[in-house]
Amino acid sequence: MRLPLRPPFASAVLVLLLASAIPALAEEAPGPAPSPAPSSIPSAPPSLGADTLKPGKPAVKPYLADAALPDAVQILPPPPAHDAPLDKADRAAFANTRALKGSPRWEIAANDVAEGAAAVLENFACVLGTRIDQARVPAVINLLERARLDLAHATRGPKVHYRRLRPFVGNEAPICVQRTQKLADSFSYPSGHATQGWAYALILAALVPEKATAILVRGRAYGESRVVCGVHWLSDVVAGRLTGTSVFAALMGDPTFRADLEKARTELRAAMADAGTPPDQAVCTRENEALREPPLEF
Repeated sequence: MRLPLRPPFASAVLVLLLASAIPALAEEAPGPAPSPAPSSIPSAPPSLGADTLKPGKPAVKPYLADAALPDAVQILPPPPAHDAPLDKADRAAFANTRALKGSPRWEIAANDVAEGAAAVLENFACVLGTRIDQARVPAVINLLERARLDLAHATRGPKVHYRRLRPFVGNEAPICVQRTQKLADSFSYPSGHATQGWAYALILAALVPEKATAILVRGRAYGESRVVCGVHWLSDVVAGRLTGTSVFAALMGDPTFRADLEKARTELRAAMADAGTPPDQAVCTRENEALREPPLEF
Protein backbone atom coordinates (compact mmCIF):
# COMPACT_ATOMS: atom_id res chain seq x y z
CA MET A 1 0.00 0.00 0.00
CA ARG A 2 1.60 3.28 -1.04
CA LEU A 3 0.64 6.03 1.34
CA PRO A 4 -0.12 9.47 -0.12
CA LEU A 5 2.60 11.30 1.74
CA ARG A 6 4.26 13.60 -0.75
CA PRO A 7 4.15 17.24 0.43
CA PRO A 8 7.14 19.37 -0.53
CA PHE A 9 10.09 19.45 1.75
CA ALA A 10 13.34 21.34 2.13
CA SER A 11 16.61 20.39 0.56
CA ALA A 12 17.99 19.52 3.99
CA VAL A 13 15.50 16.71 4.18
CA LEU A 14 16.66 15.40 0.81
CA VAL A 15 20.19 15.30 2.18
CA LEU A 16 18.95 13.37 5.22
CA LEU A 17 17.04 10.84 3.13
CA LEU A 18 19.95 10.31 0.74
CA ALA A 19 22.42 9.91 3.59
CA SER A 20 20.18 7.36 5.28
CA ALA A 21 20.34 5.15 2.20
CA ILE A 22 24.04 4.43 2.85
CA PRO A 23 24.90 1.54 4.83
CA ALA A 24 17.77 1.68 19.05
CA LEU A 25 18.67 2.56 20.66
CA ALA A 26 15.86 1.48 22.70
CA GLU A 27 13.58 4.35 23.37
CA GLU A 28 14.24 4.00 27.05
CA ALA A 29 17.63 2.30 26.49
CA PRO A 30 16.38 -1.30 26.77
CA GLY A 31 18.36 -4.50 27.03
CA PRO A 32 18.21 -7.78 25.14
CA ALA A 33 14.65 -9.00 24.79
CA PRO A 34 13.85 -12.70 24.49
CA SER A 35 13.31 -13.83 20.92
CA PRO A 36 9.63 -14.30 20.06
CA ALA A 37 8.44 -17.59 18.64
CA PRO A 38 8.66 -17.17 14.85
CA SER A 39 4.98 -17.68 14.17
CA SER A 40 3.48 -16.23 17.31
CA ILE A 41 1.97 -12.80 17.76
CA PRO A 42 1.67 -11.72 21.39
CA SER A 43 -1.91 -11.72 22.64
CA ALA A 44 -1.18 -8.57 24.62
CA PRO A 45 1.24 -6.12 23.02
CA PRO A 46 4.48 -5.73 24.97
CA SER A 47 5.36 -2.51 26.72
CA LEU A 48 8.54 -0.80 25.61
CA GLY A 49 8.93 0.62 29.09
CA ALA A 50 9.41 -2.87 30.59
CA ASP A 51 12.79 -3.33 28.93
CA THR A 52 15.95 -1.81 30.43
CA LEU A 53 19.54 -1.76 29.22
CA LYS A 54 21.48 -4.26 31.32
CA PRO A 55 24.49 -5.34 29.30
CA GLY A 56 25.80 -8.78 30.13
CA LYS A 57 29.41 -9.89 30.31
CA PRO A 58 30.03 -9.81 26.53
CA ALA A 59 29.09 -6.12 26.31
CA VAL A 60 30.75 -4.64 29.37
CA LYS A 61 31.55 -1.37 27.66
CA PRO A 62 30.93 0.40 24.33
CA TYR A 63 33.54 0.32 21.59
CA LEU A 64 33.82 4.08 21.19
CA ALA A 65 35.19 6.61 23.62
CA ASP A 66 33.15 9.78 24.00
CA ALA A 67 35.54 11.71 21.76
CA ALA A 68 35.13 9.15 18.95
CA LEU A 69 31.34 8.93 19.12
CA PRO A 70 29.55 10.97 16.42
CA ASP A 71 27.60 13.90 17.86
CA ALA A 72 24.09 13.29 16.54
CA VAL A 73 22.90 16.69 17.77
CA GLN A 74 25.25 18.29 15.25
CA ILE A 75 24.71 15.72 12.50
CA LEU A 76 20.91 15.61 12.49
CA PRO A 77 18.67 18.47 11.40
CA PRO A 78 16.15 19.48 14.04
CA PRO A 79 12.79 17.73 13.92
CA PRO A 80 10.18 19.44 11.75
CA ALA A 81 8.69 22.63 13.14
CA HIS A 82 5.00 22.63 13.97
CA ASP A 83 2.85 22.92 10.84
CA ALA A 84 5.86 22.89 8.52
CA PRO A 85 5.39 20.71 5.39
CA LEU A 86 7.44 17.88 6.88
CA ASP A 87 5.46 18.04 10.12
CA LYS A 88 2.23 17.72 8.13
CA ALA A 89 3.73 14.74 6.30
CA ASP A 90 4.63 13.15 9.63
CA ARG A 91 1.07 13.57 10.86
CA ALA A 92 -0.36 12.19 7.65
CA ALA A 93 1.89 9.12 7.94
CA PHE A 94 0.70 8.52 11.49
CA ALA A 95 -2.96 8.95 10.56
CA ASN A 96 -2.77 6.77 7.45
CA THR A 97 -0.93 3.91 9.10
CA ARG A 98 -3.60 3.57 11.83
CA ALA A 99 -5.64 1.78 9.16
CA LEU A 100 -3.03 -1.04 9.22
CA LYS A 101 -4.17 -2.30 12.62
CA GLY A 102 -4.87 -6.03 12.39
CA SER A 103 -3.06 -6.41 9.06
CA PRO A 104 0.01 -8.61 8.43
CA ARG A 105 2.14 -5.45 8.40
CA TRP A 106 0.81 -4.54 11.86
CA GLU A 107 1.78 -8.03 13.11
CA ILE A 108 5.30 -7.61 11.76
CA ALA A 109 5.55 -4.24 13.52
CA ALA A 110 4.41 -5.83 16.79
CA ASN A 111 7.10 -8.50 16.46
CA ASP A 112 9.67 -5.82 15.65
CA VAL A 113 9.12 -4.26 19.08
CA ALA A 114 11.57 -6.86 20.42
CA GLU A 115 15.14 -5.61 20.13
CA GLY A 116 18.68 -6.52 21.06
CA ALA A 117 21.01 -8.98 19.35
CA ALA A 118 19.01 -12.19 19.88
CA ALA A 119 15.71 -10.62 18.86
CA VAL A 120 17.11 -9.00 15.72
CA LEU A 121 18.75 -12.25 14.63
CA GLU A 122 15.31 -13.84 14.95
CA ASN A 123 13.65 -10.98 13.05
CA PHE A 124 16.23 -11.31 10.26
CA ALA A 125 15.90 -15.11 10.07
CA CYS A 126 13.91 -15.05 6.83
CA VAL A 127 16.48 -12.96 4.96
CA LEU A 128 19.38 -14.95 6.44
CA GLY A 129 17.64 -18.18 5.47
CA THR A 130 18.00 -19.82 8.88
CA ARG A 131 17.22 -19.23 12.53
CA ILE A 132 20.53 -18.57 14.28
CA ASP A 133 20.97 -20.26 17.65
CA GLN A 134 22.49 -17.48 19.73
CA ALA A 135 24.35 -20.02 21.88
CA ARG A 136 26.36 -20.97 18.80
CA VAL A 137 27.36 -17.42 17.87
CA PRO A 138 28.77 -15.72 20.99
CA ALA A 139 31.07 -13.52 18.91
CA VAL A 140 28.09 -12.22 16.90
CA ILE A 141 26.09 -11.54 20.08
CA ASN A 142 29.08 -9.78 21.64
CA LEU A 143 29.58 -7.62 18.53
CA LEU A 144 25.93 -6.55 18.34
CA GLU A 145 25.38 -6.01 22.05
CA ARG A 146 28.56 -4.05 22.52
CA ALA A 147 27.78 -1.86 19.49
CA ARG A 148 24.32 -1.40 20.97
CA LEU A 149 25.83 0.56 23.84
CA ASP A 150 27.38 2.99 21.33
CA LEU A 151 24.05 3.32 19.55
CA ALA A 152 22.21 4.03 22.80
CA HIS A 153 24.79 6.68 23.67
CA ALA A 154 24.45 8.35 20.27
CA THR A 155 20.65 8.64 20.42
CA ARG A 156 20.55 9.94 23.98
CA GLY A 157 21.90 13.40 23.09
CA PRO A 158 19.31 14.43 20.47
CA LYS A 159 16.45 12.82 22.39
CA VAL A 160 17.17 14.98 25.43
CA HIS A 161 18.11 18.01 23.32
CA TYR A 162 14.91 18.10 21.25
CA ARG A 163 12.45 16.43 23.69
CA ARG A 164 10.04 15.64 20.89
CA LEU A 165 6.76 14.05 21.93
CA ARG A 166 5.60 10.77 20.43
CA PRO A 167 2.71 10.76 17.93
CA PHE A 168 0.23 8.93 20.17
CA VAL A 169 0.51 11.48 22.99
CA GLY A 170 -2.74 13.45 23.35
CA ASN A 171 -4.93 11.10 21.31
CA GLU A 172 -6.47 7.63 21.57
CA ALA A 173 -5.34 6.29 18.19
CA PRO A 174 -4.35 2.60 18.24
CA ILE A 175 -0.71 1.66 18.75
CA CYS A 176 0.84 -1.81 18.75
CA VAL A 177 2.33 -1.63 22.25
CA GLN A 178 0.83 -0.98 25.65
CA ARG A 179 0.40 2.67 26.48
CA THR A 180 2.45 3.50 29.56
CA GLN A 181 3.34 6.80 31.17
CA LYS A 182 7.02 5.91 30.92
CA LEU A 183 6.73 5.44 27.16
CA ALA A 184 4.71 8.65 26.77
CA ASP A 185 7.31 10.56 28.79
CA SER A 186 10.22 9.26 26.70
CA PHE A 187 11.38 11.26 23.74
CA SER A 188 10.87 10.47 20.08
CA TYR A 189 13.67 11.98 17.98
CA PRO A 190 15.53 10.08 16.70
CA SER A 191 14.01 6.61 16.92
CA GLY A 192 16.25 4.36 18.96
CA HIS A 193 14.74 1.23 17.39
CA ALA A 194 15.35 2.57 13.88
CA THR A 195 18.91 3.53 14.83
CA GLN A 196 19.59 0.05 16.15
CA GLY A 197 17.79 -1.80 13.34
CA TRP A 198 19.62 0.08 10.59
CA ALA A 199 23.03 -0.21 12.25
CA TYR A 200 22.49 -3.92 12.85
CA ALA A 201 21.46 -4.32 9.22
CA LEU A 202 24.68 -2.60 8.13
CA ILE A 203 26.72 -4.90 10.37
CA LEU A 204 24.93 -8.02 9.12
CA ALA A 205 25.35 -6.85 5.52
CA ALA A 206 29.09 -6.51 6.16
CA LEU A 207 29.14 -10.04 7.61
CA VAL A 208 27.11 -11.58 4.78
CA PRO A 209 27.56 -9.21 1.80
CA GLU A 210 25.91 -11.58 -0.69
CA LYS A 211 22.66 -11.03 1.21
CA ALA A 212 23.18 -7.29 1.70
CA THR A 213 20.18 -6.12 -0.32
CA ALA A 214 17.68 -8.36 1.48
CA ILE A 215 19.22 -7.54 4.86
CA LEU A 216 19.06 -3.78 4.26
CA VAL A 217 15.47 -3.97 3.01
CA ARG A 218 14.58 -5.75 6.24
CA GLY A 219 16.53 -3.18 8.25
CA ARG A 220 14.61 -0.38 6.57
CA ALA A 221 11.30 -2.12 7.32
CA TYR A 222 12.34 -2.69 10.95
CA GLY A 223 12.60 1.06 11.38
CA GLU A 224 9.34 1.73 9.53
CA SER A 225 7.63 -0.64 11.96
CA ARG A 226 7.92 2.18 14.50
CA VAL A 227 5.62 4.31 12.32
CA VAL A 228 3.22 1.42 11.75
CA CYS A 229 3.25 0.83 15.52
CA GLY A 230 2.30 4.44 16.09
CA VAL A 231 5.14 5.18 18.50
CA HIS A 232 7.35 7.27 16.19
CA TRP A 233 7.05 9.89 13.50
CA LEU A 234 8.45 9.01 10.09
CA SER A 235 11.09 11.73 10.40
CA ASP A 236 12.22 10.08 13.69
CA VAL A 237 12.88 6.91 11.71
CA VAL A 238 14.78 8.71 8.94
CA ALA A 239 16.89 10.42 11.62
CA GLY A 240 17.49 7.03 13.22
CA ARG A 241 18.90 5.67 9.96
CA LEU A 242 21.30 8.60 9.71
CA THR A 243 22.33 8.16 13.35
CA GLY A 244 22.87 4.43 12.85
CA THR A 245 24.92 5.06 9.71
CA SER A 246 27.07 7.63 11.54
CA VAL A 247 27.81 5.27 14.42
CA PHE A 248 28.55 2.39 12.05
CA ALA A 249 31.06 4.56 10.17
CA ALA A 250 32.81 5.45 13.43
CA LEU A 251 32.80 1.81 14.55
CA MET A 252 34.48 0.77 11.31
CA GLY A 253 37.36 3.05 12.28
CA ASP A 254 37.82 1.27 15.61
CA PRO A 255 40.38 -1.59 15.48
CA THR A 256 38.70 -3.58 18.27
CA PHE A 257 35.36 -3.45 16.47
CA ARG A 258 36.98 -4.54 13.21
CA ALA A 259 38.68 -7.48 14.93
CA ASP A 260 35.39 -8.52 16.52
CA LEU A 261 33.68 -8.12 13.14
CA GLU A 262 36.06 -10.66 11.59
CA LYS A 263 35.46 -13.13 14.43
CA ALA A 264 31.72 -12.69 14.01
CA ARG A 265 31.97 -13.17 10.22
CA THR A 266 33.64 -16.56 10.57
CA GLU A 267 31.21 -17.66 13.26
CA LEU A 268 28.04 -16.52 11.47
CA ARG A 269 29.07 -18.14 8.18
CA ALA A 270 29.70 -21.43 9.96
CA ALA A 271 26.30 -21.27 11.63
CA MET A 272 24.58 -20.50 8.32
CA ALA A 273 26.41 -23.31 6.53
CA ASP A 274 25.08 -25.93 8.94
CA ALA A 275 21.59 -27.31 8.50
CA GLY A 276 20.02 -25.25 11.25
CA THR A 277 16.39 -24.65 12.05
CA PRO A 278 14.64 -23.10 9.03
CA PRO A 279 12.52 -20.01 9.66
CA ASP A 280 8.76 -20.44 9.78
CA GLN A 281 7.62 -20.28 6.15
CA ALA A 282 4.27 -18.72 7.02
CA VAL A 283 6.12 -15.88 8.75
CA CYS A 284 8.50 -15.50 5.82
CA THR A 285 5.66 -15.45 3.29
CA ARG A 286 3.85 -12.76 5.26
CA GLU A 287 7.07 -10.79 5.63
CA ASN A 288 7.97 -11.06 1.94
CA GLU A 289 4.53 -9.82 0.92
CA ALA A 290 4.79 -6.86 3.27
CA LEU A 291 8.32 -5.99 2.13
CA ARG A 292 7.24 -5.90 -1.51
CA GLU A 293 5.17 -2.83 -0.66
CA PRO A 294 6.92 0.47 -1.40
CA PRO A 295 8.76 2.09 1.53
CA LEU A 296 6.94 4.70 3.54
CA GLU A 297 7.81 8.09 2.10
CA PHE A 298 7.12 11.77 2.45
